[in-house]
Amino acid sequence: MSTIPKDNLYTRDHEWVRIEGNKAEVGITDHAQKALGDIVFVELPDLEDEIESGDEFGSIESVKTVTSLFMPVSGRIIAVNTELKDSPELINEECYDEGWVIRLELSNPDESAELLSSKNYEEFLLDEEA
Repeated sequence: MSTIPKDNLYTRDHEWVRIEGNKAEVGITDHAQKALGDIVFVELPDLEDEIESGDEFGSIESVKTVTSLFMPVSGRIIAVNTELKDSPELINEECYDEGWVIRLELSNPDESAELLSSKNYEEFLLDEEA
């Protein structure tokens, strides 16, 4: 089973969210990065972009495929991980730490209630594999 940090929230599209106050950090899960294989390119959104929950905000290209990234909660982009431009493999190496993708200011913090807890995400993965 993939590593699933207990303090994060998760989506069925395999993004993770770490919320602190009205700010959040977003990336892809260990399960997702393993499924993608070696990541070679990350398309990042622009700073200050306002993106609604469920909307595409970028993409990740691996040696196997290109996959879209979907916003887990609505908000304004306040930081992008520019390290990923030169070192996209950070997502493979440290998906929950140095491999974060964006940081945002939440526009509707109540949306986080729609996300999966670590326990629910783990159950979702088990169901998906069955």
